[in-house]
This record gives sequence, C-alpha cells and structure tokens, in this order.
Amino acid sequence: MADLLGVGVLFAAVAVAGVVAVRVDKSVIPLYIVVGMVLSPSVTDDLAVAGVEFPTIGGSEFVDIGAELGIVFLLFFLGLEFNLDRLVESRQRIGRAGLLDLGINFGAGLLLGFALFRDPLAAVLVAGIVYISSSAIITKSLIDLGWIANDEAEPMLGSLVFEDLFIAVYLTVAAALVTGGSDVGAAATSVGVALAFIVGLLLLAQYGTPWFERALETNSNEYKVLRAVGVTVLIAGVALAIGVSEAVAAFFVGMAFAPTSHAHDLENLLEPVRDTFAAVFFFWIGVETDPTLFPGVAGLVAAAVVVTTPTKILSGYLGGRAYDLGPRRSMRVGLGMVTRGEFSLIIAAVALTGAGVSLSVDLANAIYSFTVAYVLVMSVLGTMLMQYSAPFERFAVERFGTE
Repeated sequence: MADLLGVGVLFAAVAVAGVVAVRVDKSVIPLYIVVGMVLSPSVTDDLAVAGVEFPTIGGSEFVDIGAELGIVFLLFFLGLEFNLDRLVESRQRIGRAGLLDLGINFGAGLLLGFALFRDPLAAVLVAGIVYISSSAIITKSLIDLGWIANDEAEPMLGSLVFEDLFIAVYLTVAAALVTGGSDVGAAATSVGVALAFIVGLLLLAQYGTPWFERALETNSNEYKVLRAVGVTVLIAGVALAIGVSEAVAAFFVGMAFAPTSHAHDLENLLEPVRDTFAAVFFFWIGVETDPTLFPGVAGLVAAAVVVTTPTKILSGYLGGRAYDLGPRRSMRVGLGMVTRGEFSLIIAAVALTGAGVSLSVDLANAIYSFTVAYVLVMSVLGTMLMQYSAPFERFAVERFGTE
C-alpha cells in the first residue's frame, strides 16, 4: 500500500510540474528534476525527523525500473527517426564529429579531473563524467522543441550514437580499473561480448525489418503496442544484463522498426507511454540528487561548469560544420550537446565501488557528490540553452557569416 501511495505521489508531482511548465512557458525537464529532488530521501527523511511523514519514493523499485524504461522509449523513438541507411551514409561524418567530441571533451576532462582531485584514476573517471552527454534528455528536448526534424538533429544524434558506443566500452574498462584491475581477462571478455552484441544489433537493424513488419501485422492497437514494447524492452534488458547500454539497444531496435509500414502508428500509439516514463526518468535524476552534498563540492562543480560548457559548445559547433551546416544550426548542435545525465551518474556509481580499493573512501565519495551536483546543473543548463538558443545563434551568424 505504501509503495502504491509513493507512486501516486510521484505521478501527482510530475503532473503539477507539467502544469507549472505550461503556465510559465519553460521546459518541463528541469521541473521534473526539481520535484524529484524535493521528494528525494535526503529531504523527506529530514522532514520525517520533524514529524512530517512522506511515503517512500527514493529507492523504489518502480522508480528505478520506470527510469530505465524512460531511457529505452526515448532512444527507441530516436531510432525511429534515424534509420540505418542514414547511419551508414553518415558514418564518415559521425566519425569526424564523434572524434572531435571525444578529443576535446574527454581530453579536457582528463586535465580537469587531475586538477580537481590530483589522482590519475579520478582523472579518468571525471573525463568520462564530463564527456558523455545525456541521450535521454537531449532526445526529449529535440522532440519538445521541434528540432527533431531539422538539419541540426542529424549531427546531434550521430554524436550521441558515437558517445553511447564509446561509453559501452569505457564503462567496462573503468570498472576494471576501479576494482584494481585484478581480472584483466574478464574485462577483455566483457568488452568482446559488448562489441559482439552491438554488431548483432546492427545486423538486426539491417536484416530484421521484414520480421518486424510481419510481427506487427494486426488490426488491434493493443497487440501492436504489446508486440513492439515486448521486443524493445526484452532486447534492451538483455543488453543491460551483459553490460551494454540499454539506450544503444533500444536505438537499434527503433532503427529496425523505422522502415516498416507501422512506424507512424508506433509513434502515435507509444508517444504517451514514452512521455510518461520519460517523466519518471527525469524525476529519478532528482531523487538521486542529495542537495546536502552540494556545499562541499560547489567550487569543484563551478570549475567544471566553466570549463566543460564551452568545450561541449565548441565540439558540437565543429561537429555541425563537419555536417556542412551553417553557423546558426551548428551553434544549435553545440548548445544541444551541453546536457549531461544518466551515464555520468552511472560512472559515479562505478567510482563508489572503488572506495577503499583503488580510491580512498573520501575521494570516491567526493567524485560521487561532485557528479550528482554537476549532472543537476548541466541538465538544467543544457535544456535552458536549447530553449533560449536565439541569442547564441545570432552571435554565430554575426561572427562566422551567413546561415
């Protein structure tokens, strides 16, 4: 009963956030995160001490699984918009833009991490934390702002694909380093399995479309939704179980569905499902945020924001130019890539597993606290930069020429 009450509070809170967002004409994503933070255990436990009891939300299995489903459905829709033919045709540009993104931001992260924490392993972890953009938040913002059908969407989506593929390997290596590198063979095996599964997903996207076409042949919307959700969530779950990003898996499944005659029906039928679980995902980010950690890492976060916001804008802008976009749309690409989110939190959780092993307990906790605060700031800042991109676009056009 208490769990159901907690879920009820969750949905009531995000519904209120949606009403407020409409009233003030602002992106709803930061508001979802804020209400999640307000209802996080770090806040409600303090209220409980004061005699105000709240139902348990933080740590709820529903919230955790709902957040995973939010990522899955957002990236599934991304795949529906970005079919395999476009991916293959753009592979060289994806590679150029992705390598620019990796070189500039991962490199800056290494320097920043060592400057902040004075530890080589911490530098490697911070590099991953500040490098990886949030596929889920960026996809939601692209849809909400109507940019998903614009020219700037393609380099953003291509860079996200590159990042997600890189991070699938990075996380395996990082986990091995954090645990002391005691089992290099197991780490190599995990990387091999991850790469093999990704190749399998590519083959599925290339050759599985006829099967998906037949699987969705039904006059019942109920059965069509259940079949599409069943395939997508099952494959995403298998991916996560073997150490591959569920987001990457859902993206490739979406690409397999994209050429079918049912793609438009799936978009219409699953849009409310996507938005519902996306709200749970953004709420989850807030729930995972402990505002009491902020004072101790405020200076570190401020330094990271100052350093890594311009580097993402620069790499995104150059990535847009690699796609032959003009200054205005290239600036949109740069602004859109600023947001960090789910993968940064996963890397922070990896850092905690090294407490007392490869990292001191204090250092591991400091990296985790830094990441939580950094993700909160960058998720809000990134969505706001996308919503209010016009002044930056004008600057780019005035500084670098015509659109």
